[in-house]
Amino acid sequence: MTRQPLLGALILGLCLTLSTGLQARELRVGVYHNPPKLLLDEQQQLSGIFGDLLRAIAAQEQWTLVPVPCTWQHCLNLLGNGELDIMPDVAFSEDRAQTMDFHQVPTLYSWSQLYQSGRHDINAFLDLDGKRVAVLEGSIQHHHLIQKAENFGINPIWLPTSSLEQGFELVAQEHADVVAANHFYGDKHALRAGLRATPIMFQPAQLFFASTGGRQDEVLSRIDQYLREWKANDPSPFFEIMREWGAIPAVDAHALAVSPQFWWTVGILALLLLLALSLNFLLRRQVEEKTRHIKASEERLNTILDSVEACIYIKDRKLRYQYANQKLCNLLGLSREDIIGRTDADFFDAKATEHIRDNDHKVIKDGIKLVDEEVTTFTTLGTPHTFLSAKLPLYGPDDRIYALCGISTDITELRQIQEQMHQLAYYDPLTSLPNRRLLIDRLSHALANHKRTGLEGALIFIDMDNFKVLNDSLGMDYGDLLLCQVSERLNQHVRATDTLARLSADEFALLVESLPDDAEASHQLRRLGQKLLERLSQPFALNDSHHVTSASLGIVMLSEASGSADELLKRADLAVNEAKSSGRNTMRFFNPTMQAEVSRRARLEADLRYALSQQQLRLHIQPQVDQHGSQVGMEALVRWEHPQDGIIAPSDFIPVAESSGLIIPLGEWLVSQACQMLAQWSSHPRLRHLTLAINISPRQFRHPKFVNHVLNSLRVSGINPAHLKLEITESLLIEDLESIIKKMKGLKDLGLRFSLDDFGTGYASLSYLKRLPLDQIKIDQSFVRDLLTDKSDEAIIRTIVALGESLEIEIIAEGVENEAQLARLKQLGCRLFQGYLFGRPAPISHWAAETASSVPQGR
Repeated sequence: MTRQPLLGALILGLCLTLSTGLQARELRVGVYHNPPKLLLDEQQQLSGIFGDLLRAIAAQEQWTLVPVPCTWQHCLNLLGNGELDIMPDVAFSEDRAQTMDFHQVPTLYSWSQLYQSGRHDINAFLDLDGKRVAVLEGSIQHHHLIQKAENFGINPIWLPTSSLEQGFELVAQEHADVVAANHFYGDKHALRAGLRATPIMFQPAQLFFASTGGRQDEVLSRIDQYLREWKANDPSPFFEIMREWGAIPAVDAHALAVSPQFWWTVGILALLLLLALSLNFLLRRQVEEKTRHIKASEERLNTILDSVEACIYIKDRKLRYQYANQKLCNLLGLSREDIIGRTDADFFDAKATEHIRDNDHKVIKDGIKLVDEEVTTFTTLGTPHTFLSAKLPLYGPDDRIYALCGISTDITELRQIQEQMHQLAYYDPLTSLPNRRLLIDRLSHALANHKRTGLEGALIFIDMDNFKVLNDSLGMDYGDLLLCQVSERLNQHVRATDTLARLSADEFALLVESLPDDAEASHQLRRLGQKLLERLSQPFALNDSHHVTSASLGIVMLSEASGSADELLKRADLAVNEAKSSGRNTMRFFNPTMQAEVSRRARLEADLRYALSQQQLRLHIQPQVDQHGSQVGMEALVRWEHPQDGIIAPSDFIPVAESSGLIIPLGEWLVSQACQMLAQWSSHPRLRHLTLAINISPRQFRHPKFVNHVLNSLRVSGINPAHLKLEITESLLIEDLESIIKKMKGLKDLGLRFSLDDFGTGYASLSYLKRLPLDQIKIDQSFVRDLLTDKSDEAIIRTIVALGESLEIEIIAEGVENEAQLARLKQLGCRLFQGYLFGRPAPISHWAAETASSVPQGR
């Protein structure tokens, strides 16, 4: 125990030293105007989705961000020249990966779309021929659209722009017909500019932060760590920023709506196909001199159909291919001649073939027009693809169906993006378990089922004990590895009807449903909880080491939830907190007394907050005397007289103040009152020599404004600092000992005195005791109480006195209640005393008058 604080401090210091280089980094960040993803706010600071994310990470890492406004192409040039350190909102491509550095976890997923004014009706890519197209210069959209236009054989008029805003202005001012933009920017600004989206969407993309030359690999690695952690937890800065900018869509697997562009494409292509069939039919009846012209028309039509980014085909009544465009040929890896005359069974797996055949029969036999999703696995590719297929019957001159025409658009990437969004919204990326959002949804269903059927169920909170210690000592990689193994072990005890979820970094939840009556359910849950505790207490293999941990379980029955999922979560949290307070590695069932205690503490906190604002707290003081009975000092003690409940014991309201943070204003009030009291005593000849001791809580002492408040109180009161004694407890010395010693020495140099309270009851250690600038050690009253009957207590007091003499620290015994105790303490060498024998705590006025009028008496 004596070495662990020092070792922890050394490790922490080493980590801080190693991380100083990264924390002090200044980053020049390229900013081109592309809301809502990236922009400068009114104070010329980074904003937008990427800007806010980078600012949140920089705040954690203590980076200094220097925004560099630039146009898109200029930004890329500055990044390539090394004049920028990092560039947000960069779409990944193989070409860019040759010259740029990217992190691993995509920040956003996006796609591009064309936007037009009301003057035109552009519904397909062929409509762009001769049109003026505004596109961001140097962007991936620019290169993609140029290549696609060449493939279609059309000639749009390209209008490169330096920003997306300029492109939208060109269309709004009729200087351009359409503008290309990512859907984040386009959907947000189209309505404002009087534009509307065309059905033309293209180029799904993954967006990253980018750098060059390997100069910022460490920064990109840290960005990856934050994205991985924040995307794993909701709420987190990532989800807050995404919601703030309206970038998280509601995920609904059945809510995919076929866009108007698709129906336009279907209609146009269907008309084109009918035109081709008509031309072929007329070709057999027209004269020889028309053949050349018709053949030329057919070739143009084939060129158009082969350029479409969809599979277009015709099947006869026996479902044999009669036509296939180039897109289908490319997917199958066959020539058109190798496809004609064959059926789907030659190309797809049996399950897909059966589904396609059923759809085709509905068209051929029933004459219906059909739109459906078809998941197929190509025998040549071996990977499943998802197509949105539209099929319609083809009628001959006799009004009989002789074939079907199908248009199948590959939406595999779109489905993958939707699945990723769904996974991100409802599942934990690290363990693949349901997250809090999905758990709440299933809790609501479970409560509804419980109300309907009467079947019992329960929610079990599982909190890993001391997980933060592992994370801080071995690193996040080890912490992630432990969490994955914990989820695997927990899954071994989960039934098909149960739900195991990860709620936060070290907290899991298990929803158990369909249990029998209350008594048997409680018995089953207790057995299950014991199994989980035993399983999680077994060693975990973390790379090359073994780690032993434990868990605390809180269990609440569905019947105790009052019909609310939120209430169920709160009560499970109360139960797990009770388990942790009971020593960890145990389980607790929720009971109403827990709720009552929480309500009582909440009311007490509200009353204490009001009491502080209304100055209802009072100071009582208790004398400290020397061996002759002369008063040498006082200890200030806080008392609270509640208007309705009477005197509230410090043991009741001080813990509430600690947990709620009210200990800070309470402590500041105590320091100010003590200084004012000493200032009043300084003018009285019988009081001016007295010291005044006040208790300082660990949380108050560690507060960054503590020293400044003490200095200000000393300055305002003008007292001699040597008369103010700060009593600290051993619990203050558990963490960050070096920082505590440094702060104590700074106050000691100003003249203040320090007393170590309740010595011997906590984390006493000679290794740190000799390093502390202490003036006094206080023997705890628990040793004084049984001094006359317990030889161990006497031995402890004798040791403390000897320790004080060797370190030249004065010793005071508290809790002295009778003459026999006093006499024995004097025999053991103690020279200062405090307790009921000399006076009980009383208001300041009482003891001030008593001291001012008293004549010192020896004992």
